[in-house]
Amino acid sequence: MELLAYLTEGNVANFLLLLLRFAGIIAFFPFFENQLIIAQLKGALIFFLTIFFIPMLDVIPPADWTILRFIVAGLSEIMLGFLASMALQIVFGMISFGGELISFAMGLTIANAYDPVTGAQKPIVGQLLTLLALLVMLGLDYHHLFFYFVGESVKEIPLGGFMYAQNYIEYIVKSFSHLFVIGLTMSFPIIALILLSDIIFGMIMKAHPQFNLLAIGFPVKIAIAFAVLIVIVPAIILHFKREFLSAFDALTILFQKSF
Repeated sequence: MELLAYLTEGNVANFLLLLLRFAGIIAFFPFFENQLIIAQLKGALIFFLTIFFIPMLDVIPPADWTILRFIVAGLSEIMLGFLASMALQIVFGMISFGGELISFAMGLTIANAYDPVTGAQKPIVGQLLTLLALLVMLGLDYHHLFFYFVGESVKEIPLGGFMYAQNYIEYIVKSFSHLFVIGLTMSFPIIALILLSDIIFGMIMKAHPQFNLLAIGFPVKIAIAFAVLIVIVPAIILHFKREFLSAFDALTILFQKSF
């Protein structure tokens, strides 16, 4: 009987909107949108998160809600998860773009492998850097930061009342413009050395036409690129760590401008 008494129109509306909020966050946030995580597990996580956080909410007066308003409120909850994930996805885009440039410079663009995170084909160097970034992200207690963001969103942003912040949109546009610059910066040492090796091989072929570039030059370029990659990986990961924490700090703009 207590359960039936709790199933009022306001409580049901609260539950459904909160469920949509968590669905939007789980569907778009890095790591949780991994294709290897089965849909049943994601659905169970969304359901239990909703149950755990619903006591933090106030009951919505049922007279204030119409079908149209409820649909708009549900779309705003999904938009919250999408916009919040954009900043974090752009940081991973920097790593992926840098890895693709490195693979192109090494001549390994054709050597693609299945990426279990996105479910698409990626160059092996880009996939390696992305997996390293995921490990670093978990080492930074990303799962704790995720639940902190969920809790703060429930406390600071009323259900159905989310409105995007102009400052946050400007941050997303600026971050997207930096994606290519930072990706190129990460891959520049390898690209520069491979370009230098191409110049040297060209000079050798000019002096010795019998020099077989395909048999000797190609493996040497790959060896040089891997040697430099081993040296610069700590710097790439350190840069990723700084950009990732900065992107997570930017999510607080959503709480400040959502009312």
